[in-house]
Amino acid sequence: MSKHNYFIKFLKKINLSINNLLEKYLNKLKFSNLLNIARSNKVFLAFVTITILSLSYLSIPHIYNKAEIHKELKNQLLEKFSINFIFSKNFYYKFYPRPHFVIQDLSIVDKQDKISDVKKLKVYVSLNNLFSQKNIIVKDAIIENSNFNFNQNNFNFFLSLLDKNFLEGSFKIKNSNIFYRNIDEEVLFINKILNMNYYYDSTELKNILYSENELFNIPFSLMSHKDKEKKKIFSKINLKFLKLQIENHFNYMNGIKKGSTDFTYNKNKSKATYELNKNFFIFNFFDKLIKPNFSYEGKINFQPFYSNFEGSTNKINLSYFFDTNSLSTQLFKTELLNNKNLNFNLSINSNKISHNQNIIDLFLNFKIEEGLIDIDNTKFSWNKYVDFKILDSLLYIDNNNLVLDGKLIVDIINDKEIYKFLQTSKSLRPKLEKLELNFNYNFDQQIIDFNDIKINEKFNENVNSAIKEIILKRDKLQNKIYFKKLMKDFIIAYVG
Repeated sequence: MSKHNYFIKFLKKINLSINNLLEKYLNKLKFSNLLNIARSNKVFLAFVTITILSLSYLSIPHIYNKAEIHKELKNQLLEKFSINFIFSKNFYYKFYPRPHFVIQDLSIVDKQDKISDVKKLKVYVSLNNLFSQKNIIVKDAIIENSNFNFNQNNFNFFLSLLDKNFLEGSFKIKNSNIFYRNIDEEVLFINKILNMNYYYDSTELKNILYSENELFNIPFSLMSHKDKEKKKIFSKINLKFLKLQIENHFNYMNGIKKGSTDFTYNKNKSKATYELNKNFFIFNFFDKLIKPNFSYEGKINFQPFYSNFEGSTNKINLSYFFDTNSLSTQLFKTELLNNKNLNFNLSINSNKISHNQNIIDLFLNFKIEEGLIDIDNTKFSWNKYVDFKILDSLLYIDNNNLVLDGKLIVDIINDKEIYKFLQTSKSLRPKLEKLELNFNYNFDQQIIDFNDIKINEKFNENVNSAIKEIILKRDKLQNKIYFKKLMKDFIIAYVG
């Protein structure tokens, strides 16, 4: 009691001294209103209270028991987000911009296996009960500079977080990487997380995942939410760089995993349905349910990893494959598909080619094997008079240009119809049965050149000398008059 009385007397003396000084100073300034305020003990007591609270706020790290707060934060993070963090000793408290703890060099463990090394974790706590160590409340958590290692057993880590309660807090991941590995622990791909955020949308009344990422230097955004009662997952991927948007509805009711996906590419829409289990993935892809212009189906085996796709269409637009700015061209240039662990086959049958009525019966055979891409055994015809076949092909990057090399086999079924089309004189109508030539097509420059031409199994020096001086651009090949003149020049060089 004596100490308490002494402290009260001390505060009164300070109060009287400050009031006297303020009164003398304010009398000089002749501000009567301010003088009345200064005389009020409430101002001084408020000042003292704020000072004491501020000093207490700054002294929180000295009040907390480090081992106990470690345990409390770890338990609350596990309960709130179902994430088992293994804390290190690098731990400190920060009060700006709001109270939070920073833990450095820690890890995340799932079922005894470490799935991530985390450089920094920020844990924000509620202002309520801030001075009570046992009653502290975790609000938000932010992971920075983390490397996640996932495989087919734990890849649903991020989706399972959508089941947690974000009504009173959020969870974020920044500047981190996801390494997805196969059974042999080989890295299949790396997804860079720029900014991932889990939060509760009070308007939609549901948890939302929004993430900005990069995959093989291709930026994309992802938005996803979950319906636990109906067991459905909705996700939307936006690839602005490729002008592609993908919306997916996934249903996992009763253990049956089925879904549908809507694709929008440059305002062109298409749809896919699929079924998934632990061993394979089956899909059907089409533009409409009734009388589709195209339909594709495929199967992906996971053990071992292998994929096969087949499709048919009435008419195909090859500009999607050969234009400089097409989706496939840009995808090839990223070298995403040059992966030795990727085995992929694509076969497409098409009756006609858009913008070229003379080319019919296309069979496009696309293959990826051990990091190499080719279109060997691709076939097409010209008005039932000529059959073409591509062999020994290779698709690769040269000086940042996408290039296709290959051999073209030309079987001439009816050379008379060819001469009618070219309108050549009878003296320029040699018997043609088969041509073989090597070609090189540059997708970026849209230039094609030919070399090493054989006619009827024989190498013709005159024809090869003439063709070396010609570099064909795609627009010239599409010009019928130019194309006819070019073919006539070849025949003249062959006849001699």
